[in-house]
Amino acid sequence: MRISFKRADILNALNIVSKAVAAKTTMPILECILIEADEAGVSFTANDMELGINTRIRSDSCNVYEGGRTAVEARLFVDIIRKISSDDSSEIVISKKESIIEISCDNSLFKIQERDADQFPELDLIDDEKHMTISQFTLKEVIKDTIFSISQNDSNKMMTGELFEIKGENLKVVSIDGHRISIRNTELRSSYDPVSVIIPGKTLNEISKIIPGDAEKDVTICFSKSSVLFSFDDTVMISRLIDGEFFRIENMLHTDYDTKVIINKKELLDSIERSTILVRENDKRPLIFNIEDSSMELRMNTVIGSMNDSLLMRKEGKDLMIGFNPRFLMDALRVIDDEEVSLYMTNAKSPLIIRDDKESYIYLILPVNFNAYSY
Repeated sequence: MRISFKRADILNALNIVSKAVAAKTTMPILECILIEADEAGVSFTANDMELGINTRIRSDSCNVYEGGRTAVEARLFVDIIRKISSDDSSEIVISKKESIIEISCDNSLFKIQERDADQFPELDLIDDEKHMTISQFTLKEVIKDTIFSISQNDSNKMMTGELFEIKGENLKVVSIDGHRISIRNTELRSSYDPVSVIIPGKTLNEISKIIPGDAEKDVTICFSKSSVLFSFDDTVMISRLIDGEFFRIENMLHTDYDTKVIINKKELLDSIERSTILVRENDKRPLIFNIEDSSMELRMNTVIGSMNDSLLMRKEGKDLMIGFNPRFLMDALRVIDDEEVSLYMTNAKSPLIIRDDKESYIYLILPVNFNAYSY
């Protein structure tokens, strides 16, 4: 095998596949990257048995003087490619002689031991009987708008993933961490067969990092009973799904309310961010909304000090005093593009719901108990 390409091209490919290299494993081959070269170009594959990624550098962007396949230790190989030159236009040549991989660029030459490519697990490609197509930009936005409310604690596996539910021309994405729920409804360009799967948060985080986000380019997503496949540009990502039935949240998303507030989103977000100046890292003091007449007062009391902010708003219904974790509010407001947001509340112990009229987004946040006499 003997191949060459520009440093920028191979670095981009390695940055993509490295996200599926196993960090801790009893199978050393999973710490490797599989390299395969033929007349169509050079492909790179990583597979940690939960997530697999394959990406290709096409023949018009590389030179394949002699085809072949090999496996190399990922961390070592990536470090060499990064440091062998600082010039993205430099040509890097990789060749295999017996069991030795030679990597050369300009006046530098590295020689490393190859790994047995035959031991590398193949990616389990799935058919496209059930699939959907969505723009790269839209998929990236949907993930960004919901991923913050998955649970980082894997004691409940369902909370570490997101529900992707397709019904006709609608994609519904839901995440939940026990304290809040994030929902995004997206209209698709075509109608598809019904699908309901739970995709791991790790997978969605990685796919959102490597998708360029081009509004003019698409991602095709294929589903099987146990796996999901994302295909875009010259890259394929395959992930196992989380097995089980997702939470039934319909009863929590009530339409009844006793208090509705319509308020400028930026002014509200700025005020909440100001309140967090007084919150130390492990301090769990709530941010209090005191809703009366035409203004909403935001109050924060901590061991450092206190803050009172008054914001203009439009109110329907009853006055209300209610407390929240300010970070949960900020996470939701930061991904909403509307100039004004509508807040729906029932009482101090019931969830806050932030949603637009079309329900393209719905954010549910549980309130925090507090002593009203302290505020």
